[in-house]
Amino acid sequence: MSCTKSRDGHAPILTGDDQTPIGLLALRSTIGGVLMGLANLVPGISGGTMLLAAGIYPRFISAIGQVTTLRFTRQASVVLVCVAAAAAVVVVTLAGPVKDLIIHHRWIMYSLFIGLTLGGVPVIWRLIDHRTTGVWIGTLAGFVGMALLSFMQSGGGGSVDNSGFGFMLLAGAAGASAMILPGVSGGYLLLAIGVYVPILAGIDSLKEAIKSGNTDLLISILVSLILPVGLGVILGVLLVSNLLKWLLEHQSRLTLGVLLGLLLGAVIGLYPFVAGVRPQVNDTLKGQKIVLPQTNGKQKLIYQGTGDSVEPGDYPVEAFVPRKLQVGGALALILAGFAVTMAVDLIGRHKPTDVSDAT
Repeated sequence: MSCTKSRDGHAPILTGDDQTPIGLLALRSTIGGVLMGLANLVPGISGGTMLLAAGIYPRFISAIGQVTTLRFTRQASVVLVCVAAAAAVVVVTLAGPVKDLIIHHRWIMYSLFIGLTLGGVPVIWRLIDHRTTGVWIGTLAGFVGMALLSFMQSGGGGSVDNSGFGFMLLAGAAGASAMILPGVSGGYLLLAIGVYVPILAGIDSLKEAIKSGNTDLLISILVSLILPVGLGVILGVLLVSNLLKWLLEHQSRLTLGVLLGLLLGAVIGLYPFVAGVRPQVNDTLKGQKIVLPQTNGKQKLIYQGTGDSVEPGDYPVEAFVPRKLQVGGALALILAGFAVTMAVDLIGRHKPTDVSDAT
């Protein structure tokens, strides 16, 4: 695998071609796809870090570059198909359980996410060969940007409608572009902008619609969620990921500094001691008024504009005072999450990334 210096004097992260035997390449790609699927479901774990752990990261990025320049080699096709298929199966299968855990055990999951997120910091730090002024400027910019995003999301409460086609398309693009970078979690970005739980819920509902044969619900989910998010993912992979690839090769220190700042700022939006609060009648949520229909059955809040039920995943969150046991549990989960990400990274350091090692 060839390696040349970037314009800022740092050896680029993404280089080389792949001559690994197809069978071994398919196996590693499938394992990497499974790990990436799990990473996309858990905010804080980087899909790129998981691909590093499987020893497939440089090949995956190289395959994206080949396909986007219409060079459909056998190796590139195997890598992309195996990674994408394995990741999709994992996401579709586990979206429902992960969503329920976040809704009903939020402080536990958020504490784990904090540890997983902080575990990505050493990954990025190790990639920075010299801590120049550009690195620190990038780190500050990334930190401030992510902190502002977290405050805007928390301050917006439930009044912002983040379910529109355009918003979901941008969310898909942001999540896809982030998930391939080592140490950066695409799932966290979706969580920070308020679409993580809705996307998981939509995927889970899609499975139920297919099982029950509910065509109307199936079409509704496909049009409102799967289509915009899917298009966003494609745009993110084809456009944004190539831009970031170029930046990592030509302005690596500044770019890695920004990524480091994003990771550090991400923790602000993961304060664990918050819980969903059931909205009241006449409150505004997702840009719609909440009403209570006049029925003799169970009283269930609905959106006045659409008539859809207000689900627990839609509830606005409020901070609460934790008990001592919760504080201790949160600290233990943070340490556990940090250890998991560090263990994955440690495994990835010993995986072959050179052609000579891979074969």
